[in-house]
Amino acid sequence: MNDVTLLLQAASTGDSHAAAELLPLVYGELRRLASHRLAGERNNHTLQPTALVHEAWLKLSGADDRNWSGRQHFFAAAAEAMRRILVDRARRRLAAKRGAGEVCLDADDLDIPAPAPDDQLLAVNEAVEKFAAVDARKAELVKLRYFVGLTFEEASEVLGIAVPTAKEWWAYSRAWLRVEIAGTPPA
Repeated sequence: MNDVTLLLQAASTGDSHAAAELLPLVYGELRRLASHRLAGERNNHTLQPTALVHEAWLKLSGADDRNWSGRQHFFAAAAEAMRRILVDRARRRLAAKRGAGEVCLDADDLDIPAPAPDDQLLAVNEAVEKFAAVDARKAELVKLRYFVGLTFEEASEVLGIAVPTAKEWWAYSRAWLRVEIAGTPPA
């Protein structure tokens, strides 16, 4: 067992000293994930990778359910926290900017990882939430790839699956999401 796993287990039991030691060990990787996700955002966005990591860390460390079973579980939780932060920010900006209107989305723009306008981000998030009810594991792969920008190798490690399996899941997931977002079944 590595240091990160041991500290995660200790932090899960409420050990604040372990949580303080954990942050420097995972900070670099969390910052890399955040930088990757924010790299293609619009030029005038205000959220920086450091701020995204800090917000995600606050959510993770303040959560009542901090029972991380290991490194993969922790980074999956971090990815979920970052996704929620980005989606919440997009919702606030869109609500302030345009109100609640119809969302037009070109399903071909779902190549991942791609920066997305707020309305597209929200449409994809809504479709992923519906997809999670159908297949939670594949939906988790979509979250890791689309919202955090992990590679197939990184996402498969987090999910504990083989890379070819991740690629198969990805192909299925993209097709499912295209149909959901377009609102019409394939012919």
